[in-house]
Amino acid sequence: MTPHSTAAPAPQAQVDVPLVAGIYRQLLLALGEDPDRPGLKDTPERVAAWWSEFLDHEPGRTDTVFAQELTAGSDQLVVVRGITVWSLCEHHLMPMKLEITIGYRPAGQVLGLSKFARIVAAHAHQLQVQERIVDGVAADTGKATGSPDVGVVAEGEHLCMSMRGVKQGQARTLSYNLGGAFGGDSPLGTRLVMLAAPGGRA
Repeated sequence: MTPHSTAAPAPQAQVDVPLVAGIYRQLLLALGEDPDRPGLKDTPERVAAWWSEFLDHEPGRTDTVFAQELTAGSDQLVVVRGITVWSLCEHHLMPMKLEITIGYRPAGQVLGLSKFARIVAAHAHQLQVQERIVDGVAADTGKATGSPDVGVVAEGEHLCMSMRGVKQGQARTLSYNLGGAFGGDSPLGTRLVMLAAPGGRA
């Protein structure tokens, strides 16, 4: 099979690292800390560098596909599960950890397997909500595969719920986007949700 791909556009730099470092220095002062003490001396710069690493992330190519001839009568389903990614809740700027499962029915071509993780990373490296990540991954998977039959399931642990507020460390949030043959009450959608569950089997 011959791959076809185009380079993803490079993201524009978003983070003013010196400015962010200065803001974190002011934050430490506002919290009653001494930003010049040994343990905190370089903390503002380290945190600012992390923001640049997180928000200016370059996922690389996300659309490498391979021509695929399916056997007559084939009803093939491709599922990639166990994609784990961290993002930041835009409501509290606290981390969320997502485990994502993606399924699709090939429409004459298949997407390179590593591209699923890259698509997920492209959406996770932003200030986000889980539902928007799921919708974005589904839309981009559909564009990359050329298939209308795409389903995405995400299970998330949100530190804004685990560490603050109700402090429910065991709570998990499940969200999904089921399109085409996965939509409605279709057996295919139910099968994908079952596969996405911990230890899930169809």
